[in-house]
Amino acid sequence: MSPGSLGIEIQTDLGEQLVTQNVGEEIFSFAARIFPICRSITGDGVRRTLREIGSRVALEMREVPTGTAVFDWTIPREWNIRDAYIRDGDGAKVVDFAKSNLQVMSYSIPVRKRLSLAELKKHVHTLPEQPDLIPYRTSYYAEDWAFCMTQRQLEALRDETYEAVIDSSLEDGFLTYGEYLHEGETDDEFLLSAHVCHPSLANDNCSGVALLTELARRMIGLKTRYSYRFLFAPGTIGAIAWLARNEEASGRIKHGLVVSMVGDGGGPTYKKSRRGDSAIDRVVTHVLRHSGLTPTIEDFSPYGYDERQYCSPGFNLPVGLFQRSKHGTIPQYHTSADNLSFIKPEHLLESYSVIARTIDIIENDGAYCNTIPKCEPQLGRRGLYRSIGGKKDIAIENMAMLWVLNLSDGAHSLLDIAERSDLPFEVIRRVAQVLQAHGLLTSCATGAAS
Repeated sequence: MSPGSLGIEIQTDLGEQLVTQNVGEEIFSFAARIFPICRSITGDGVRRTLREIGSRVALEMREVPTGTAVFDWTIPREWNIRDAYIRDGDGAKVVDFAKSNLQVMSYSIPVRKRLSLAELKKHVHTLPEQPDLIPYRTSYYAEDWAFCMTQRQLEALRDETYEAVIDSSLEDGFLTYGEYLHEGETDDEFLLSAHVCHPSLANDNCSGVALLTELARRMIGLKTRYSYRFLFAPGTIGAIAWLARNEEASGRIKHGLVVSMVGDGGGPTYKKSRRGDSAIDRVVTHVLRHSGLTPTIEDFSPYGYDERQYCSPGFNLPVGLFQRSKHGTIPQYHTSADNLSFIKPEHLLESYSVIARTIDIIENDGAYCNTIPKCEPQLGRRGLYRSIGGKKDIAIENMAMLWVLNLSDGAHSLLDIAERSDLPFEVIRRVAQVLQAHGLLTSCATGAAS
């Protein structure tokens, strides 16, 4: 764009490099690749998932031994599973882990026994109100075992003796997480976090893992002001372990997002950080207001995903939660209906674009000073103030110029101006660049999002 041009089709240099039309397809493809893996809070499923991420970016895998104290928690024993099934009296498998890894409760202890239908039912989870769906269940910190099946499957079982087998292990081992650091011009960091502990659930959270993997891949080689830390860790205990190992370094985190459930068509939903008024809260709120979607902005609550660890009072980091549908509010949540047909490339693209635009604002916010602050400069003779001529875009551009010139006093950042004018940040920023090129603005301070 030449300095005299004010075309409204605005896309920043960073945005042009991060967002292309095939992003949604790329994210969906990787989500489909990791979907079959049986993940839990520890074990080979997590490692396999991290290796898949590592095939795309230079991920560093960290392992924390069983028994390690991480604040008030202790790293549990490592769980792995090889097979599981229930056979009826004819030898037919009525439940088969090989067909769906949701059919075994995560962290089930090893089992090999014959038992009656009445005894078996004590170790079966179903969803009576959703009789065709398999629930997702866990028992991380209490030794137990169970199968999960549809209510219709359970009702079809005959009153006979069944063989129940869970070929698993629960032994001393490690908790594993992975991180990738994109180094910027400063050590100040933007944290992007996704949990990697759920098995075959596409939205929660193959979508979040795949989105951040693609974002990290596309940031390789880009020059950024901030450093970007991508963290892929098991939910709750993984974030706690990372914070315990990086307590001092966590002070470098200036912005952060937990990313989860970003592949469905709901929302979007943003939950603010505990601070409530941090830069990330302002920026995401601004992006969503101008996204063309129907967002919900929520205040912080100490329930949800790993934002509650990052925002615990001892850290109080500026980390929010970005989702499409809110967790726990849709019928597919934690069921077999959260499959690959539930997420769509177009929804993944929308979610990715929201995060990319958020990064763009964080990177490019700044404050300017009007070089002709006494009354308005004459824009017409500079070819900047164009006749509206019935075109909405020109009217927006002209108004943006007036707002930028009026509020560029060194005390207002571009984000401040965008919020005050209710215009998209990218419009305000591009207009500021044009005005600066014409000598009407000079950069004088970092911005509100810095």
